Amino acid sequence: MNRYPLWKNLLVIGVFLLGALYALPNLYGEDPALQISAQRGAQLDDSARTKLDDALKAAAIVPRGLETEGEEGWLVRLGSSDEQLRAQDRIAQALGPDYTVALNLAPATPAWLEALGARPMYLGLDLRGGVHFLMEVETVAVDAQLYDRMAGELRSALREAKLRYRGLASDRNGLQLQFADPAQRAQVLELIGRDLRDLVEAPVVPGAVLDPLTLQLVVGEEVLKNERRNALQQNLTTLRNRIDELGVAEPLIQQQGDSRIVVQLPGVQDTARAKDILGATATVEFRLVDMDGDLAAAKAGRVPPGSRLYRERDGDAVLLQRRVITTGEHIVNASSGFDQVQNIPAVHVTLDGLGGRMMADATKENVGKPMAVVFVETKTLTEQRGEETVRVKRTVEEVISIATIREKLSDRFQITGLDSSKEAHDLALLLRAGALAAPMSIVEERTVGPSLGQGNIEMGWRACLLGFLVLSAFLIVYYRVFGLFAVITLAYNVIVLIAVLSILQATLTLPGIAGVLLTVGTAVDANVLIYERIREELRNGVTVQAAIEAGFTRANDTIMDSNVTVLIAALMMLWFGTGPIRGFAVTLAIGTVISMFTAMMGTRAQVNWVFGGRRLKSLPI
Repeated sequence: MNRYPLWKNLLVIGVFLLGALYALPNLYGEDPALQISAQRGAQLDDSARTKLDDALKAAAIVPRGLETEGEEGWLVRLGSSDEQLRAQDRIAQALGPDYTVALNLAPATPAWLEALGARPMYLGLDLRGGVHFLMEVETVAVDAQLYDRMAGELRSALREAKLRYRGLASDRNGLQLQFADPAQRAQVLELIGRDLRDLVEAPVVPGAVLDPLTLQLVVGEEVLKNERRNALQQNLTTLRNRIDELGVAEPLIQQQGDSRIVVQLPGVQDTARAKDILGATATVEFRLVDMDGDLAAAKAGRVPPGSRLYRERDGDAVLLQRRVITTGEHIVNASSGFDQVQNIPAVHVTLDGLGGRMMADATKENVGKPMAVVFVETKTLTEQRGEETVRVKRTVEEVISIATIREKLSDRFQITGLDSSKEAHDLALLLRAGALAAPMSIVEERTVGPSLGQGNIEMGWRACLLGFLVLSAFLIVYYRVFGLFAVITLAYNVIVLIAVLSILQATLTLPGIAGVLLTVGTAVDANVLIYERIREELRNGVTVQAAIEAGFTRANDTIMDSNVTVLIAALMMLWFGTGPIRGFAVTLAIGTVISMFTAMMGTRAQVNWVFGGRRLKSLPI
């Protein structure tokens, strides 16, 4: 009795060996590193490499290595966190604002382990450190966008009602209409009260003289609050989508106050790319070229009321209509590729129903006329002004493509005029993830240093080690040789758990370490149930081999029931929880499944190897 077939023995041994192999990368730690990437238009070429080498020599820093990640960037490995900080300042000054130099931690896993697909598990922000962003939604821009949209609706309503007016202007404070006749003012007020009820006449300042030829319009305070709240919620969703595109494990994205969003990116491998994607506000606008306007007069500062002056990428000026056909807000899908005719980088765009109708209506009426694609990007940059470091927000609006409308367009078309395949890929990512409802700027960027995380790791694993030692001492004293089997099973359990977390590239947090410790406790429960059942069978006078068989067989149902209830609770926490709760639930769920395997098969395999198939009168239990 109690002899495993060969396949079960090989299964237990094979799982342990594979677990040890894939848990091994976690012992090698990480190197402080700098992630360097080029902004749009810049190149990581020999000139940039020379500047990098000179900056490192000037700082008296010898890097451990420099890795080239295709055309995407460079990874400079350094010897310490102090060298990392010094090198970042020197390299950033040497390369200039066209390059992003971000702090990173690069796994020090040997190449032979990486070739086998063995990688260390991610560590959360509280263990590894990481990047913390505090982003602010610009409510001034939200108000301006609202009034700009209301101005478009008002123009359409006035045109349909055939009501005349001298001029219409909008800013973040409201709309201003100019008339030639006071009677026109009264007619417009009547129209607004009937069709545009969100707009109301601005309150008259006490003591001010009412101008009968001017009408000031504003929206209600509740409408303004709803617009700001909706913009914040849409930006939250957009940031989540962008981070999902980046593949960040367990990010923290949450609202702070009425206008700010906190983003924490633990376990990020490419912090430079994350900073570029999160910090950029990029979208596109489709506008018709103003063929009737005087371009020379516009260059001299006399821009027609219904037009705006833009620049193409080569610096040439172009006059576009103020009216926007559609924007990135209506884009439901975007993918990068190549134009089949010219073989140049392109972004293939799909619009939603409303955007498709707007595009169809505009292009149907303007076949044969040129249409421009305007790329709008807002970034917050750090500039050195004397001894003071200041943050400057820059919005770039440039025409990336002008093409003649050959036929009525629908909800599918492509954008060309991009500099490279990388730019096409990044633009497609931003458009696919969703346009931000309002511009955002990074008001605080903080890198959580590895020293604090290392302290948390040491305290967490010290707690696990202490718990493991106390449990081991109790088990060996109370169950003797069988207690030693349980201790080996616990070590087996932890090794396989770490291996599974590493294979899945899960993120381990401080609550996750608590989940590991709880898993060790539940694994002990399973062994205790088995051993007490064996003792009970021995007290009832059955033979040693029958007692071992009964102990493992009859305790299985109880072990299964208790572990399944824990697993259900862990899955509920994983489903409904966020942040630290999910970190705890992940390790608890995985650890519970592993503990069922190790308790039912790992412990029994050891007992079978030592006591199976032998005639025994007693057991050391």
